[in-house]
Amino acid sequence: METKPYLIFSLHNLRYGIDATLVQEIFLLPELNPIIEAPTDIVGILNLRSQLIPIMHLGLRLGYKMQNCHLSDSVIVLQWQDLQIGIIVNSVYEVKNISPEVIETNISYGRVKESTARFIHSIAKLDADIIMLLDPEQLICSASVEDILPVLNRDSDEIEAFGDRPQLKEKEIHLSDRESIHKYSFYDLYYPQVTPQETAIFRERAENLRRQAESSDFTGLIPLAVFGLNDEYFGLDLDVVREFTNICHVTQIPCCPNHIVGNVNLRGEIVTLVDIRQALNLALDRDRTTSKAIVISFNETIAGIPVDEVFDVMYLRPSDLTPVPVAVHSANDEYLRGNAPYLEKMLTVLDLPQLLSKNSLVVDEEI
Repeated sequence: METKPYLIFSLHNLRYGIDATLVQEIFLLPELNPIIEAPTDIVGILNLRSQLIPIMHLGLRLGYKMQNCHLSDSVIVLQWQDLQIGIIVNSVYEVKNISPEVIETNISYGRVKESTARFIHSIAKLDADIIMLLDPEQLICSASVEDILPVLNRDSDEIEAFGDRPQLKEKEIHLSDRESIHKYSFYDLYYPQVTPQETAIFRERAENLRRQAESSDFTGLIPLAVFGLNDEYFGLDLDVVREFTNICHVTQIPCCPNHIVGNVNLRGEIVTLVDIRQALNLALDRDRTTSKAIVISFNETIAGIPVDEVFDVMYLRPSDLTPVPVAVHSANDEYLRGNAPYLEKMLTVLDLPQLLSKNSLVVDEEI
């Protein structure tokens, strides 16, 4: 039977899929502009190359309690008939071709059909994964009973939306009070614990998306994933990045060198985590926990690189890449491609395949 491509992503630690033919583009969450009188699940609007795109918070649309947005969240832009809309998700994984044979469409909840979920039209069983497949028409076009969505006020201990930000007083914010909501910024509403550094990154993303030409020519540009280690910025060629993931459980490997953190089970695939900090002359603090990793793939090597944070995806002009200063030259120069400006600091662009090919960092396939 003919398979159909679905883009797989996660939200609240659950996996979802949506028709990949509807996906226009994917990018990390930028700063948004809240808009008065929008439906409750539309958390803002984005200027994407002079086109205004409404951005839906998928969690709100599916009925979750409001939770803060994060720097690592992504936006998937969908095209449905004449409408483009973005949806905020936690992590985007890959496109999978799913056969109808593994899709269950008649899920009974023991209730009349009208009372069952409207947005999930079927469920796919892929090995150990359960993937909920969304109905794009219902998701985008259906009138929302959630426009009578739960009031977000401070009367209930269950409300987690706005943290303990002191300037947001009790009962001050109410999702059905549109005039009240839009007195506040995107950060007041959806990320009250944002740091100045994170604000600069969100705004830089929004500005980049605004000014990209419709026919942007990326020929010759270097695509980079920007991540943080020990409060420093690093860039990694996007061509070797397979995905960004959260680290949930690490299985320790006995009798391994310090740079081998352990193994993680990534949807049934065992991936070894390799800490590159020591090779970069950064402090190796075993008490410092990291919950994120970049999964890289090149030649026949697959490994996970633990990082403090994934900040951005950017396109770097080769002319912006400058050699490593003479003062910091070392034996590690062979896998440092150079430095480039990023926000108020500089980032170091790595040649990760070269780094991992060093004898001291080889990922032993027999581990």
